[in-house]
Order: sequence, then structure tokens, then C-alpha cells
Amino acid sequence: MTDRAARVIVPVMLALFAVVGAVMTDRPQSVGIALAAAVAVLASLFAWRQLTGWPLAIGLLVSAAALVALGHGNSANLAWMGFCVTAGWVALTSALPVTIATGGALGLAIIGEWSQQQDEPGWTAWIVGTAFTLVACVFAHRLREALEQLQAAQHQLAERSRAEERSRIAGEVHDVIGHALTVSLLHISSARLALDEDPEEARRALEEAERLARSSLDEVRATVGLMRTDASGEVTPLPVASDIDELVESFRSAGADVDLTVSGDLGSLGSARGLAAYRIVQEALTNATRHAPGEPVTVSVSVEGGTATVVVRNTGDADPAAPVGNGLLGMRDRAEGVGGRLRVGAEPPGWLVEAVLPA
Repeated sequence: MTDRAARVIVPVMLALFAVVGAVMTDRPQSVGIALAAAVAVLASLFAWRQLTGWPLAIGLLVSAAALVALGHGNSANLAWMGFCVTAGWVALTSALPVTIATGGALGLAIIGEWSQQQDEPGWTAWIVGTAFTLVACVFAHRLREALEQLQAAQHQLAERSRAEERSRIAGEVHDVIGHALTVSLLHISSARLALDEDPEEARRALEEAERLARSSLDEVRATVGLMRTDASGEVTPLPVASDIDELVESFRSAGADVDLTVSGDLGSLGSARGLAAYRIVQEALTNATRHAPGEPVTVSVSVEGGTATVVVRNTGDADPAAPVGNGLLGMRDRAEGVGGRLRVGAEPPGWLVEAVLPA
């Protein structure tokens, strides 16, 4: 039942039992009608104002007094059913102390009638019915609160997952685009220098830059989930550790002086750790090529004893005061994200990137 429906049904039920009680009461008809009308008006007002807590409890106890007047001395009068409605209304909308206080006041009212009319057999039933309604609605109220808290937690978890996914995609795109632009610029620079002396070499450099740009665009699309399937229905996979050799070769073909040493089985790293190793090498080479162009770079990847070690070192001049960029933060996040660690910094005569990952 929705809150809007409850605000209509509950006061209607309370007013209905008041009207029936007015019909069954021993009091004069005009008094019964007046009391029933007062209960109906108060219930409608409370529902319209959406009262909860102590204001609702106090207001409903006032209407309960009218019900007592209607059912006084007669346990068979259905006006007492309004006590169950009152208890349920407060229990579903108010805190536990308010509910307990309201239930206690209703119970005392019935006990008071019982003490005056002990020969009436129905007072026990009204006490039990009111108490049962109170307890059942308290549990229903707690259940609804638990569901609301669960929905809020699920919403927060979904928002956190979306934020983490956006951060992951941003890191992937940063690495892919940074590598593509750096190597493409090397090829374009080579083509510009060779344009007059060796047009064929310039053409090959431009073709390689174009190929790299297309490949990087495909990888970006795959990363953000926009890569469409080809004729075979397969999607271009993200790179792994075994693709590091091809990555280094792309820098060499662009004119960079990169030496690669690999030992151990790179396939044992798996997809997640393999991607982390690949991206760390990619970002380290991109930074080395961008900040120390023309300087030799050594890359070492070894897998031994359940540990993979990735070391990228260049011998160019390094500025220790250089600010930490997104690329360095991204490498650290990648290493720590798979349970590893990263060490980055100036180490004369150059710059060192060292990542230790669990194999």
C-alpha cells in the first residue's frame, strides 16, 4: 500500500467505525452523529496535514475519546474497532516511543471500561486486538524503514560503481590517447623531415601514424563499450602482457630508442594483471618519449616466483620538482588495483618506473 493510498483508506476506516458506533450506541442519535462527525473530520484533517509523531498521537487520542463515548459500557459496539485503526496509524507513521505511549493510552481506556463493566465479555478481545495491531504495524514500519535503507544503500553502491567505472574508463582513454598521440607525432615528425629527401619513407611514416590512430580509436571504443561487433561477432580485446613486445615495437618504428628484455611466462599474469603491466609500460614509454625525446629507454619485464616486475628506465635529464600528473597517478592506481606497488621517481642519470605485481 502506498502512502497516498494509506492517507485515504485509514481515515475512511476510522470514520466508518465511528459511524457504525454511532448507530450502535445507546446515546441520543444527535450525540452519536456529532461524535462520529468529529472523528471523521479529525481523521481527515490529520491525513490531509500528513501528521506524524506526537502531533498525530495526541490528535488521534482526542478522536479516541469520542470513540470511547460512543462505545461506553458496550463491548459489542464496533466503535472500539477504531482503537485498532488508531494504533495501526500511529505505529506505521511514528517512532517507537510515540507508538508505545499511544498503545498504552488506548489500553488504559479499554481497561477502564472493563473495570466498570466486568460482566461484558468483549473487553479482552479489544485489548488483544489493539495490541496485536500495534505490534504488527510496528514490525511493518521497521520493515519499510529497512527496505528504504537498503534501497538507499543500493543507490549509493550504484553511484559508487558508476564513479569507479568512469574513473577506470578515463584512465584507459588517457593511456590509449597519450600513447597514440605521442607515437603518431613521432611518425609525423619523421615524415616531415623525410618529405623532401625520401618521399617513400615519409609515406611509410604517415601510413604508420594513420594505422596507429585507427588502432587506438578501436581500443578507445572497446574501452568505453562502444565497439561494434565485426562480421564474426567478436569484439577487439584489451591488450595483455604478451602484447608489450608489439607496444615497444610501435615506439621503435616511430624512431624511439627502446631496448626490451623479457623473462618468464607473461601469459601467467592473466587479463587484469596483464593489462596493468601493459598500461604501465605504455604510460612510462609515453612519458619518456615526451619528456626526454631521443634518449635511450630500457624496458625489463620479468615473471618469477609468483611476482612480476616491470622496470622502465630512461637516461634523460629528469626534473625532480616536476608535478605529478594523471599518468603517474594512473600507473599507481593500476598497480595497487591488482595488489601490487609502484615506485616512480628521479634516479640519476634519468627517471625510473618500477612496478611489482603479483603473478
